[in-house]
Amino acid sequence: MDVKFETEIHWLTQKLLIGLVTSMFEAHTLLIAGCLFLGAILYTSVGHAGASAYIAIMTLFNLPPLVIKPTALTLNIFVSSYTSLRYIRSNFFNKTLFTYLIIGSVPAAFIGGRINLPSHVYKPIIGVLLLISGARFLIQALQIDQPSRTINRVLAVAIGGAVGLLSGITGTGGGIFLSPLIIWLGWVSVKQASGTVAAFIFVNSIAGLLGNFQSTQSLPSELPVFLVAVLLGAFIGTRFGISKFSSTGIKRALGFVLLIAGAKFILAP
Repeated sequence: MDVKFETEIHWLTQKLLIGLVTSMFEAHTLLIAGCLFLGAILYTSVGHAGASAYIAIMTLFNLPPLVIKPTALTLNIFVSSYTSLRYIRSNFFNKTLFTYLIIGSVPAAFIGGRINLPSHVYKPIIGVLLLISGARFLIQALQIDQPSRTINRVLAVAIGGAVGLLSGITGTGGGIFLSPLIIWLGWVSVKQASGTVAAFIFVNSIAGLLGNFQSTQSLPSELPVFLVAVLLGAFIGTRFGISKFSSTGIKRALGFVLLIAGAKFILAP
């Protein structure tokens, strides 16, 4: 293993341990953690990891921009690993679709993680698309799921690549872009989409963070507290998504998630 990489990992571990002790009882930190906890509940109920919510929350609390992107991706990695495991164990996962999606997404997310576009270039367009998508899910929530269609492998790889690039640029895991597409295309059921997207987010977030690994030096000392908050939220959210929500309930929750994400892209600086 590269010596520089080992040194950075050692430094990161020390920072996490120090942060857990020094920030556990700070009121400001706990307030942010509480908001992250609520965001994780909502997003993991539909198989997402919540990066767009985490970014909005950290922006609201005036965390430095250099801190926000790597922190959101790090939280995403932990939350999506747990979320995907829960959904996969419940058989809400399509291995074939997942495989073709990540073939396109992993290299694209790595490249996207190295790109820093001005936010005014892409945020308004993405925001409007997410708002339209969210509204459509709320309107069509009562429609009965159709039988799954055959997966177009070439299209799946292309979608994976496009979503991977977008997620790398925006610092998200890509779930807010991918879920609507694979559900509309009819490749999986709504609950299968949740598990497949959760696993996709996990791989994608790792690739995006590796694409800009130096940014991990900007991780905040409060990160351990944030991790505890989002993992507790994921525990509750996945329980709702797997056991409590019907297909209609998941569509409604997904609609709200997309509306929140769209508003965040349009309104956040």
